[in-house]
Amino acid sequence: MNKTDLINGMAENAGITKAAAKKALDSLLIDIEGSLQKGNRVSLVGFGSWSVSRRAARDGRNPQTGKTIKIKAKNVVKFKAGSDLNSAVN
Repeated sequence: MNKTDLINGMAENAGITKAAAKKALDSLLIDIEGSLQKGNRVSLVGFGSWSVSRRAARDGRNPQTGKTIKIKAKNVVKFKAGSDLNSAVN
């Protein structure tokens, strides 16, 4: 499923226009992104939660040359599925 499919599904399920569904989805994504940028956790009970973790700098290897390279530290987004989502999938 891509973003267009999701917008079409939202519009059909909620009985709204595709434009309204796109606006709602974009708003949701902007709010989630903004919250994560601030370092906050975003939780949708039953569906899942997003959080930001710090990945430390480390040494890696270039697979073509075998040389050791330095990989910089960075923030990564993690998603943990909620119980309702897990139940629906399994």
